[in-house]
Amino acid sequence: MLALVEDAHRASAEQIRAHLASSGMAPAAFRAALAGVPPAERDAWIDHVFGLEAIADDDGRGLPRGCVPYLPCAVDTILRMIEHAEVRGSDVFVDIGSGMGRAAVLVHLLTGASAIGVEIQPVLVAASRELAARLGVSRFSAIEGDAARLGGSLASGSVFFLYCPFSGERLEQVLDGLEPIARERQIRVCCVDLPLPDRPWLAPVTPPAAQSPPAAPDPLSGDLAVYRSTLRDRPTGT
Repeated sequence: MLALVEDAHRASAEQIRAHLASSGMAPAAFRAALAGVPPAERDAWIDHVFGLEAIADDDGRGLPRGCVPYLPCAVDTILRMIEHAEVRGSDVFVDIGSGMGRAAVLVHLLTGASAIGVEIQPVLVAASRELAARLGVSRFSAIEGDAARLGGSLASGSVFFLYCPFSGERLEQVLDGLEPIARERQIRVCCVDLPLPDRPWLAPVTPPAAQSPPAAPDPLSGDLAVYRSTLRDRPTGT
């Protein structure tokens, strides 16, 4: 993947990585650096900044029924998700099926939001913790376990991200676990390439781009859907 990064952008990635590790970087500065990279090179550039290597050989082995092996989400899809879900520094972003921590750490760097990665595979949890340590990211934590059974550990979240981590009964259980959180405060649920089972307390957010769709949408950007909870909008007792 690194071969796709032009020399100038590879050099900037190394500079950004060194800057992050030594003194950190404000979200606006990191966003500006990413914006200076051509869209076709952004995924490779981020991987170079993060110093990510190949996915572990044992990725996917022993996964519970209904779970899928780790697959990194496209950077531009994450940028769209941040925009449409209106992720802010005051949010707690929870990546369900976080793999190596790439999306969660990226969202933190772009927005300043605290980030939590939930991942069932120990080797990927270890990789995500190493990534956060390598970049000096302190507002990221990795939780090892099955998201379907970790409802209490997700209680602090305000934005939940699912890039096709599982389906079926496990997905239903996760949504059931999010409903009590939505009764306490409004949350956003963001899905990529994942049909979400209907929940009356979740309403789709219409992205601004839907009003004037691009002439040639990027097929690599993923099928993004963003929902917001409505329970806090209803009168008490309904």
